[in-house]
Amino acid sequence: MQREPPILADNVLVNEVQLVLAEKRTALSELRAGIAVLVLPLSVLSVLITTSRYYDVIHVVGLLVPLLLVVAALVVLGAYLITHAIRRVRRYDRLIRQIRQKYGAMAEFIE
Repeated sequence: MQREPPILADNVLVNEVQLVLAEKRTALSELRAGIAVLVLPLSVLSVLITTSRYYDVIHVVGLLVPLLLVVAALVVLGAYLITHAIRRVRRYDRLIRQIRQKYGAMAEFIE
């Protein structure tokens, strides 16, 4: 059984940590997108509420119902993206913590 040279093992470890951190950045980008998707329907609803005295709901119900369905779909999508991203970030944090515990010599370089 041949052992890898220490320099090669260190390079593999650094590459592994870089990969996990890149995946974590992707998950954080997904979180940011989920927040943006969630804020959009809230701003649309606030505009509708603010301007509600300028229209009669009964006259625009044909436009309001599809708009509210789209808003509800965007809220669901935003909530899904946020929860999925938070789960992924936690998983990557756990992986980084495991790498730090397994390789004590490299732990000072991994935050």
